[in-house]
Amino acid sequence: MPSAPASLPAPPPTPPVPLSALLARGDLGLVRLAGPEEADVHWAQVSEMADPLPYLLGGELLLTAGVQVPPSAGAAWFDAYVERILAAGGAALGFGVAPVHDTVPGELVAACEARGLPLLEVPRRTTFSAVARAVGELVARARLADLRRVAEAQRSLASAASRPDPVPSVLRQLAAALEGWAVLFGPSRAAGGSADPGAGASVGGPSVGGPSRGSGDLTAGRDPGPRVRAALTELARVVRPAPPGSTASGSTVPAPSSATDTVDGRHLTAYALGTAPGYVLGLVTGRREAGDHTIASAASVLLTLLTGEHGGGPEATWPAALVRLLLGAGPQEVAPLLGGERWTLVHARPEAGASDAASAAALGEALGSPLIDLVDPADRVVRVLVPEGRPVERQTGWTLGVAEVTGPDDWPAVDERAARALVRALATRSPLVRHGSGGRLADLLPPREAEEHARALLAPITGTPALPRTLRAWLSLHGSWDRTAVALSVHRNTVRQRIARCAALLESDLDDPDVRMELWFALRRLPD
Repeated sequence: MPSAPASLPAPPPTPPVPLSALLARGDLGLVRLAGPEEADVHWAQVSEMADPLPYLLGGELLLTAGVQVPPSAGAAWFDAYVERILAAGGAALGFGVAPVHDTVPGELVAACEARGLPLLEVPRRTTFSAVARAVGELVARARLADLRRVAEAQRSLASAASRPDPVPSVLRQLAAALEGWAVLFGPSRAAGGSADPGAGASVGGPSVGGPSRGSGDLTAGRDPGPRVRAALTELARVVRPAPPGSTASGSTVPAPSSATDTVDGRHLTAYALGTAPGYVLGLVTGRREAGDHTIASAASVLLTLLTGEHGGGPEATWPAALVRLLLGAGPQEVAPLLGGERWTLVHARPEAGASDAASAAALGEALGSPLIDLVDPADRVVRVLVPEGRPVERQTGWTLGVAEVTGPDDWPAVDERAARALVRALATRSPLVRHGSGGRLADLLPPREAEEHARALLAPITGTPALPRTLRAWLSLHGSWDRTAVALSVHRNTVRQRIARCAALLESDLDDPDVRMELWFALRRLPD
């Protein structure tokens, strides 16, 4: 299967909408004129630019009325136009036959057909806004279905982890959720053994506390066949370091925490289990869907805890604490099982690359705690609960936001402070920022009165969550457009537009320091 060009933009972190679903909407009346019948559309974008490449992110249904087409345009012009759309990662092109053109130019149809870009005719009666709204509705439905699927899978994995045979139960649930094949490679296998995991594999061995060292592989799901099994075995070796002395210098060969491959149309993934040296989770699926990575990450975290060697210390009860949390228990009930009374909350984000279960587990190991949470793979934020007494220091390749040490009653509030510390660390490009503590003048006002004042003052903008969130970040960064854009991962023009909207709705002069002070006070008291 050929890979996409290196310059092709990555698709956005939204579930795709099949092009066929848009074509099936009778109210739109879209007609496919050229290109394949199927494509993944992530959103719709209107552009009359002759070169839309700098303004596309990838995955768009590009809508145009052909305003940019010069009267003398020939086949060469349309060929170059289609090439630019493909170079930008565009998913499809929608051409409106009004008000500039009565029909779709034949040269455009030929160019799209030759290059495999789906071309849709948008009839006169259909506005581009209607098409964009339909794409948004379909994306929202897909996102909701994806969230429901992930939530159900996580519940099933949590229930499986509480059974008497948790490791094979988790593998079975994972294979069922992804409709694929799952294998847990044992230490000897991941380090370079040659046995076939499909031969004589069992799903009835390990229990909480970890399988015995050197135990056989565990598998679950439909066997993909010897060729795919062998490829997955090789992929598992990639994510484990080679034995010391395997290089000329005698040093250990660096290895990634995860790896992917495609064999015979099957998608292969291997995750190194961070706190269980030598163990690797391997997956084979027939397709890759939104939510698959989140489900696999949850299973990786559970298996990391279930296969770790904890001995008789407090860590032995951590898997039970995790399962209870996943099943709905409160922090006060779970805290005694964690072996400590006070904890430090840390939010972290990698400086480059994506966050996955393996990298999150490695961060937790470096901080001295396997209590990790991959909050949102799209945002790349990892949350770690570190026991009191274990110092939180800078970690190479990570940006950290650290809150104060606290007990379980204050975890929700302190978690928000850690998140804000991370936002400030990202904006200031600092490797670690600790949330400030100590008495403040604002604490002299009764909390209830402060909250009521905040709600009344900010009522005009709270209907749009992005507005108070942007205003809070902008004020905290002293009105810096660029640093606010970095903190929120948006364009600086988006920040300017949102702040201007806040000023208009609040009927306030945001250049006035008194106004800024009052708004900052209110934003700090407004519950998220």
